[in-house]
Amino acid sequence: MSTTIIEQHPLEPFLPLDTKVLLLGSFPPQRKRWSMNFFYPNFQNDMWRIMGLIFYEDPLHFVKGKRFDEVLVRQFCEDKGIALYDTAQAVIRQNNNASDKFLAVVTPVNLAHLLDSIPDCNIIATTGQKSTEILFSILAEGLEFDQPQSMPTIGTFVTFLYNQRSFRLYRMPSTSRAYPKSLKEKARYFATVLLTHNNQDAC
Repeated sequence: MSTTIIEQHPLEPFLPLDTKVLLLGSFPPQRKRWSMNFFYPNFQNDMWRIMGLIFYEDPLHFVKGKRFDEVLVRQFCEDKGIALYDTAQAVIRQNNNASDKFLAVVTPVNLAHLLDSIPDCNIIATTGQKSTEILFSILAEGLEFDQPQSMPTIGTFVTFLYNQRSFRLYRMPSTSRAYPKSLKEKARYFATVLLTHNNQDAC
């Protein structure tokens, strides 16, 4: 007889005091795929190569051997005011892998609590279709949110209100290697949000 395993999120939200941009994924991969104890830990995921390309013109800036340099990544996010978490707090992996397609959400993130913790933030960017879908279901069910009428297309944003705060919600491409866009194409989308709204210049 098969056993349904509910996985709880293994990481605490990373919320710098001066957060300007909140990046929300879906859920971390299985531990066996981690190269560091932080968000987007799979060495095959392109998130930290994208960040290296945008801010340092070097996709390998955060790479250390066959791993990401966790200390360097954390300090970078702290310095740039980039918060990270995911849209799901507890999930069931229906196919026992990292694919979002087979990820069943048991408990979504408490978005209101997350936003209350970062009062200077008014930009949210979802990284992929699944995280966007989960976030929209949270907005639809939460009475405290003035939800958008439609999902944004990749690279665009919609607005919503929470607690008298106005937010822009951007939809970014997935950083998974399985997503059919080049590293440079993905970086262009992320740069639009991170360089414009984080008031930072690439090195």
